[in-house]
Amino acid sequence: MSIALGRAHETSQVETSASDAPGELVLDETMRIDALPPAEQPRERRGPMRPASLSPTRSRLTGWMLGAIFRIGDAVAMGAVAISAAPLATGHITPSSLTPFIVGGVALIWSLSTIHAYSFPQREGLGRHLVKVAAGFGLAALALEFLMLGFHPATIAQAPFGLWFVASFATLYGLHMLWWAMVRRWRAAGRLTPNIVVVGANANAERLVDAAMKSGETAVLGVFDDRIARSGRDVAGVPVLGDTQALLAHRIMPFVDRVVIAVPQNAQARVRQLIEQLEVLPNEVMLFIDQGPAGRAAALSRLAEAPLAPVSGLPSNERRALVKRAQDLIVGSLALLLGLPVMLLIAIAIKLDSPGPVFFRQRRHGFNNEEILVWKFRSMRPSSDPTVGVRQVSADDDRVTRVGKIIRRSSLDELPQLFNVLKGEMSLVGPRPHAVGMRTGKTESARLVAEYAHRHRMKPGMTGWAAIKGSRGPVDTPELVKRRVALDIEYIERQSLRLDLIIMAQTIPCLLGDDDVVR
Repeated sequence: MSIALGRAHETSQVETSASDAPGELVLDETMRIDALPPAEQPRERRGPMRPASLSPTRSRLTGWMLGAIFRIGDAVAMGAVAISAAPLATGHITPSSLTPFIVGGVALIWSLSTIHAYSFPQREGLGRHLVKVAAGFGLAALALEFLMLGFHPATIAQAPFGLWFVASFATLYGLHMLWWAMVRRWRAAGRLTPNIVVVGANANAERLVDAAMKSGETAVLGVFDDRIARSGRDVAGVPVLGDTQALLAHRIMPFVDRVVIAVPQNAQARVRQLIEQLEVLPNEVMLFIDQGPAGRAAALSRLAEAPLAPVSGLPSNERRALVKRAQDLIVGSLALLLGLPVMLLIAIAIKLDSPGPVFFRQRRHGFNNEEILVWKFRSMRPSSDPTVGVRQVSADDDRVTRVGKIIRRSSLDELPQLFNVLKGEMSLVGPRPHAVGMRTGKTESARLVAEYAHRHRMKPGMTGWAAIKGSRGPVDTPELVKRRVALDIEYIERQSLRLDLIIMAQTIPCLLGDDDVVR
């Protein structure tokens, strides 16, 4: 448990209790349209492709990821059926009795993958999908004929194997009806449809929007153009929301998967200028080049599943993201289970030590600049001053309580962030979440480094590469901010399961061996 719970507290923000933090209850897993300013609420400002609620990019699902999850689900179901059928063949379960069923299960998953039964296209009905599943079983049966007759000639004729085949057919048929319904529901909720914004209110953008509306594979949420005075209020029904400067700070950006530059191909100087302006964003930035109707359809398909001519931002890696999420769920759940008794004792101590809530929540930047509410144990006296949330902690700070000094020094005040990890807002390892509007001296920290937002290209973590490299405590000088950002970006570029395990293993020794850092 302890290696996953290293606090590595760098920012040491002053705390605001949950009860007196204005507006915090509005933030949720999705952003409701009725929570937007009045000017953005009318339908014509939302555009024809904008859903009723916007899911943050961290909760977006991809075709590759869903295929992997559904394959795992099918494999688990095949294993359960095999364990039930094996005793009927031999009277008991042994590796040899399970072998033909394992071979059969692998053949079924392979055949379903071969005929694209895990792709779930936009317009594929349930009947057509179930026909694919039936065809997959037929292909698997042919493969098993050759395999089993070569290695186990009598296996096909055995009643238990035939019973397993029928049970597997019924089980997978039921599962794929469930998968199809889930995909349809997620697609309707916008979790399977990438959200993009287009830069350039021109004919190129209009053709892209038209193709997106016809295909339904991508949702264009808005258009931005510096020459907004010459552009209309919308492009093919999609509203023009402002210029590129407005795009950089627009509240819709945490819900945008990709920014697509759709200026004409021959405007090379303009493209370079836009890339320079947009490279500060954590969002992926791509260049769209219109190549006619066929090329347009192919481009939209790639926009939905993979980068198209990426020019900025971290390219998506679904396999790595899936492994990291599995790591967070498994290790985070074990850590929470083991840590619950300690958390209960800390909660009692906080209540007995000083008046106020046990927990506090603070708005911090998450993945893709999304604002999240980070949970911690309260270690300071509550304050109703709205300006203290961006003030960093100093040595011998008189706002820290007696219990607070102990739990901050041992980093135990970070334990509630396990709930953020399990919810998917944070990760066990990643750049530490800085408070929204955090200041270094009198200057907002984000303004000190051009690449500051790049640290939001990955979910924030409870510990991280910067923590074990000595970048802990307040970042109260421009040099410390630059070093923190450089280490965070280095981690994002190098992230792997092995590196995460190394960081978690080194976190506690680093914290316990460092008494000089203010926490």
